[in-house]
Amino acid sequence: MIYTEATKKAMKLCFEAHKDQKDKSGVPYVYHPIHLAEQMKDEDTTIAALLHDVVEDTEYTLDELRNMGFSKKSMDALALLTHDLSVDYMDYVLKIKDNPVAKAVKLADMIHNSDLSRLEVVDEESTARREKYLKAIKLLNS
Repeated sequence: MIYTEATKKAMKLCFEAHKDQKDKSGVPYVYHPIHLAEQMKDEDTTIAALLHDVVEDTEYTLDELRNMGFSKKSMDALALLTHDLSVDYMDYVLKIKDNPVAKAVKLADMIHNSDLSRLEVVDEESTARREKYLKAIKLLNS
């Protein structure tokens, strides 16, 4: 993980935003964005990784995050990473493709979310979700 003033602020916000959430196996959710952030190569990707699910999964808005002083580059990526559910998933992924920050985070996100060993029970829904992510990974890498 890259430790700068901005990434530490994002890390604290990530923890606060996700502190009461659990993933599908009951593990504290915050470990997911931290896992992604550990793979990132610069400040902007680290911030985007830490905050990638904050707008989708908490009460925080994109404008609130922008007003916290994070870089335009990380916030532009975060806007792309925030999936509007009225947009088809593959169309959403295509929009990410041309933004290197968003693309790096989304690839790491989908790879982590495709790891079925994280789950207590592998069912039809989790297998279908994994297949969707594998198609999206291929699309981003094409």
